[in-house]
Amino acid sequence: MSRARSARDAVVTGMGFCLPGHLRPTFSADDLWQVASRGDTCLTAKPMYYGFVNLTPEMFAERFPDIPEIFSRHYTAAHRFGLVSLAEACLDAGLEPRSAALAEAAILVGRGGIDANVDSYLSVMGADPEGTTPLEAMELFVAAEQAMTPSDVSLVQAALTCSTGPCFTVSCGCASSAVQLGQARRLIALGEVEVAAVTGVDVFSIGLIENVQQLLRGAQRTYDALRSDGMPKLVPSFESLMRPYDRRARSINHGEGSATLIVESRAHADRRGAQPHGQILATAMARDGLANPLAADETGAELVNAVRRCLGEKWRVSQIPYVHGGSDGNAVVTAFEAEAIRKLYGESCDLLMTSQEGIFGHNGSPSGCLGAAVTLLMLEHGEVCPTANCEEPADGLPFDPVPGATTRPLDFDYALSFNYQIGGVKHAMLLGSADAV
Repeated sequence: MSRARSARDAVVTGMGFCLPGHLRPTFSADDLWQVASRGDTCLTAKPMYYGFVNLTPEMFAERFPDIPEIFSRHYTAAHRFGLVSLAEACLDAGLEPRSAALAEAAILVGRGGIDANVDSYLSVMGADPEGTTPLEAMELFVAAEQAMTPSDVSLVQAALTCSTGPCFTVSCGCASSAVQLGQARRLIALGEVEVAAVTGVDVFSIGLIENVQQLLRGAQRTYDALRSDGMPKLVPSFESLMRPYDRRARSINHGEGSATLIVESRAHADRRGAQPHGQILATAMARDGLANPLAADETGAELVNAVRRCLGEKWRVSQIPYVHGGSDGNAVVTAFEAEAIRKLYGESCDLLMTSQEGIFGHNGSPSGCLGAAVTLLMLEHGEVCPTANCEEPADGLPFDPVPGATTRPLDFDYALSFNYQIGGVKHAMLLGSADAV
């Protein structure tokens, strides 16, 4: 079933990043394509495999020379990553951050973790009111007000753009920015805004990960004895390279950073002559409905439900030859994705399904925006990027994970992108080329 193009279609006109790279961070769509199209990895091995952004003060100052120091010196890494990715997305869209187009824009942020907020929180908790000077108290106040809540990044982004439009943060784990892209599409479809800037940003503490690793080693035997059906296996190691869809997959690596997409109504983009990367056609979210907060249903039933609700009566799964998966190397994730694909496409199909998690590491909230961005770039180029770090595909996969380090040609106009959250959240997003109807 086809649909007509509409002035209220949600088109993506800009994408920007502040993600790990090699000689410098990954900032632009071209930077992203260079690493994704080669199945490259930007993870470093010490102290364990992790994706470091390595954003220097000079790189930040180059983009934001006019932010008052009373604010900027108290920015956390999450603030800086989120602001840089927003600036890069605006540049790609041909917009100035303080422009009329963004004056009433929705500023939507997804956050999953609070690691970047902890130091500011503890500094206030540990401060001695009697021994703190008025100037020190003011510095603590500014730092705390900017950084102690999960809405910290949306706060500074709204100040940068001076937007009077909707501004809110969603915390839904690794599905957070995907959920916010759905919110942007709905706000545009309802005519409440013409433009939305959607950012996913997270930072993970290396010290915390190292401590978790040691705790898991001690807890594994006890956990195995208590584990019930549906509960995920503990990850044996963060210290080897993550390999989604590979038969050797046994680790998850984390990464930090931010990804931002500029989403506009088609009419607004047309009026200013913007060239869209593609469209956000539909989104849907479901939950496994399990009583255990750490459990995941390996049957993939609710992922199937999310996909079918996402497609509705307008599209058919047979129109979609590519899926951007959310696998981070966890065997449980691969299991429910494989089962969902079997239910949707059948036991044997020509579906290409890849994951780019191994490029930057599992970076939490940026995953939704990043998955949408790289998928839209694949639609633009007519090529599917390989699954980063997948060299020996696992047995029994009902899809082709495109192993290796080269792209696969594919002429397609529709794609799905999946994201998940611990606790059984399954999110599906339908993306289309700029001219898809």
